[in-house]
Amino acid sequence: MRSTLAVRVGTRGSALARTQTAWVVGHMERLGLTVTTETISTRGDVVTSVPISGMGGDGVFVRELERALLEGRIDAAVHSLKDLPTAPTPGLTLACVPLRATPFDVLVGRDHPTLKEMPPGAIIGTASIRRVVQVRSMRPDLVVRPIRGNVDTRLRLLDEGAYDGLVLAGAGLQRLGLAGRITQTLQPDAFWPAVAQGALVIQVREDDLPVRQAIMPLDDAASHRAVLAERSCLSALAGGCLAPIGAWARDTADGRLELGACVLEETGETAGEIKITRILAESVAFAGESAAALGCRVAADLVHQGATDMLARIRGG
Repeated sequence: MRSTLAVRVGTRGSALARTQTAWVVGHMERLGLTVTTETISTRGDVVTSVPISGMGGDGVFVRELERALLEGRIDAAVHSLKDLPTAPTPGLTLACVPLRATPFDVLVGRDHPTLKEMPPGAIIGTASIRRVVQVRSMRPDLVVRPIRGNVDTRLRLLDEGAYDGLVLAGAGLQRLGLAGRITQTLQPDAFWPAVAQGALVIQVREDDLPVRQAIMPLDDAASHRAVLAERSCLSALAGGCLAPIGAWARDTADGRLELGACVLEETGETAGEIKITRILAESVAFAGESAAALGCRVAADLVHQGATDMLARIRGG
């Protein structure tokens, strides 16, 4: 017999968040659930005049949703998993990870389709430290400027000529039906995505077994395993979701789980006119090892290379 459970689902108010949540809600309704949606404003959505890194730490896009869950105003929250801190929130659990979209960053170029083809001095818009460092590593002669706002706002600024290119998450453009704007896909080892980028997660109260059990069919085991490895690596490095750490885990053809990760730092040193960027990268594949253990193993390899000192410098420690 199909479930008739009523579930209140919380979402951020941006067009992308509402689109992602609608996709999840559609799958929940196909399971027989009765779903209503509540839109909840988060600090990250309201404060757009400062960089995310200057807003006081992780969780700026999720805390209000988590509070609504804990207070019982909603029964589930849909998040972009890359926005969630790795430290668990007491009383809440990450119930399931649906099938992951592309994890990669992309370039949306106005007149030049690739970073390589951009002329010297071209202006690239991104708000992510991780993306800034990697763009400068590939093209130190480009100008990288911060940009905030939803996807439509960023694309409008690009089209109006304020930027020559934008670096965005490919998954967001795909989900909004804007994949046609993508001019280049940026992939490892040249360009590492954020931890858990492209993945959604449904968060619920830990003691709400009816909802947890009802939505479990939406969990994609391969996607869940991959993001668990990535987030375990991030946690072991003591890096928050805003740290310049990239990672990508995937199943290999021979049945192993492979995880690659990197830690990025711009040193401020120069060689001629070129600012030096350090990138520590490690890639490991194992069969029969848990995803969490693999994440810790890769983190340990990065620590051995000097990642701890790099992250301490980045945090000003």
